[in-house]
Order: sequence, then C-alpha cells, then structure tokens
Amino acid sequence: MIDYSQVPSPCYVLDEERLVHNLEILNRVQKEGNAKVICALKGFSFWETFPLVSEYLSGATASSLNELLLASQKMGKEVHVCAPAYGTDEIEQILNHSSHITFNSFSQWELFKEQTLKKKVSAGIRINPEFSTVGVDLYNPAGRYSRLGVTRKEFKPELLDGIEGLHFHALCEQNVDALEAVLEKVEKNFGEWIPKMKWMNFGGGHHITRADYDVQKLINLLNSFHKKYPGIEIILEPGEAVGWQTGELVSTVLDIVHNEIDIAILDISISAHMPDCLEMPYRPEVIGSDMRDVKKHNYRLAGNTCLAGDIVGDYSFDEPLKVGSKIIFLDMMHYTMVKTTFFNGVKHPSIGIWKNNKFHLVRKFTYEQFRDKLS
Repeated sequence: MIDYSQVPSPCYVLDEERLVHNLEILNRVQKEGNAKVICALKGFSFWETFPLVSEYLSGATASSLNELLLASQKMGKEVHVCAPAYGTDEIEQILNHSSHITFNSFSQWELFKEQTLKKKVSAGIRINPEFSTVGVDLYNPAGRYSRLGVTRKEFKPELLDGIEGLHFHALCEQNVDALEAVLEKVEKNFGEWIPKMKWMNFGGGHHITRADYDVQKLINLLNSFHKKYPGIEIILEPGEAVGWQTGELVSTVLDIVHNEIDIAILDISISAHMPDCLEMPYRPEVIGSDMRDVKKHNYRLAGNTCLAGDIVGDYSFDEPLKVGSKIIFLDMMHYTMVKTTFFNGVKHPSIGIWKNNKFHLVRKFTYEQFRDKLS
C-alpha cells in the first residue's frame, strides 16, 4: 500500500509490487499458451521499469523510431516495430534496431524489401480483418476507411515472397471473446496464407491483467491455434495490460472557487496530464470519492490551465475539501501517462516508484525541458 504522504505533488507513482503481479499473469500466458508477450511502448513506456519487465516478457514493440531506440537501449531484448508508414530517412536506423518489422501496405514492403532482406529483419504485413467490436471509433483500427492494415480486397499474395508474418490489431481494452471473434474473421479472409508464415502477431488491446479477464480461455485459444497451425509463433503485444492499475496520479487542491457549484482547482491538468480521459473518454476514479450527490460534499475537479474545458468531472466526498487536500487519481500508469504534454507550461507531474515500502523519485521535470520542447 502506497503511503501517499511520502509522494510529492503532482506526481505519477507506480507500485512495483502491482507491476510484478501483472507481469506474472502475462508470463503465465507466455508459458502455458506457448506465445511471446511483448510490451507495447505506446501503452506503457515507463522505461525505468524495463529491466524488471524484461525479466518476464519477451521484448517490446515500438510504433516509431524513437520508441524503437528507447526499447532497444532500455530493455535489451528483441524489438518489433509496426507503424502506418516508415520514412526513407529513418528506415536504415529502424532496421538496425529491429528484430521484426511489420509493413502497413504492400507498397511500403516493395519500397523497403531489399533493405529489409539485406538486414535479415523478419518482415510481416499488417492485415485488416474489417471486423471489430471496439465501441469508440477513435480507437477502432478496423473501422470503415481505416488506414491501418491491408484488407482482403487489397491483399496481394503475389508479393508475399520474403514476408514471414501476418499482423492484425483490432481490439481495445477487451476480453478474450473479442479476440476469438476477430480471429475467426482473420482466418476466414486470410486463412489460406497463415500456414505459409513463421509468425502471427495478434496485436494489442488484450486486457489480460484486468480482474474479469478470462486468462485460461486465452491460453486455450492460443493452444487451439497452435494445433491448427503447428510451428507458427504467436505474438501478443499488450501495453495497457502491463501497467493496468499499477499506480496513481497524486495531485493537490490549490484553490476552491464557487460559481453555483464548488470547484476545486488542482495542480494538474486533465488536458495536459490526463489526455486519455478526454480522448476515450472516461471518468477517472478518485480515492475516497463517489459520484455527485452520493456523499455529502460535492466538487467539480478542475485543472490549472487556461483551457475553459480543463475539467476532470464532478465528485462527492465525505469531508469538505480544502486547500492542500490530496486528490489521488487511480490507474494512471498506462496511456494517460504516456500522452502527457507541457501545455501552458504548467508544472508537469514528477515520476516515482513505490518499492520496499519507500518512495523513490525517478524524474522531476524542469523549465529547461519545457523550453527545449519548443524553439
């Protein structure tokens, strides 16, 4: 249990014990499902923990050259890369640091095929199953007009020479039943080419470490796939599942203003420090709070930028808030933390780890970092 009195404000703090719990679940999937589980940096990039992560997982997956370099330098295991497109000015460096590369189109594969084969990087094609049960369009990679992956109509089997893998990604925070349904479509549309591959990447969005996730059913599904397509390596690349519920964002009430309702202004910003709450969108849970009017004292929690809509939401508490009250936002270690910005120049939350019953400060952000992001 984190002692938040030891944590400065604002600060993201990860509980190492909870991270290990998630990694053990993911490692079970690897062992019992005979699969590789790799950490997607787009969802979890807390690189101070990468040496620990690498003790359990098979490597990492990157969506850009910067993520690729970070994974290569800080994790030291195999690194996969998958992006909508690669630039000619970056491809050489990307291939130098990749074990596997997925191309989003056959035109990109043709453009970089010679270099890829020369570097002996295992190449794959991203396919689009044209089916998904993701409810939010912003996060649906298999929606209509999606730019992500090759559809069955656009698939070019005559260009598969040198391709060793197929990669699909059509999930977002979902259980194994969603994967089962997508995999059925993948086999229907692309099944004749699966036996010719060395590997299949089932993408991310698997909420494997969530309490209600059916881990055993996933293991059974992976083993059934192995029986159907023997010798093919299966890859899963969760990001959020690695950092799921492993830590919090600690903030403090700076002021309380009244305009028909009580509004608590915090030393964080939903726009700058919790952007995934706006994009998804979702209402983050706060320790000791409930929905409006459930508890005695109601407050609207708001950020400290000039953006009028920098509002977290309405919450109720047993006791009145006051200047200096700590507000602890749950589950902030994955996408929300990855997407932060220096908008408005407001103080960026520090980063720390809780381990061995003690808080360890990992990073405190400075004016120079804000300045150097601009020009």
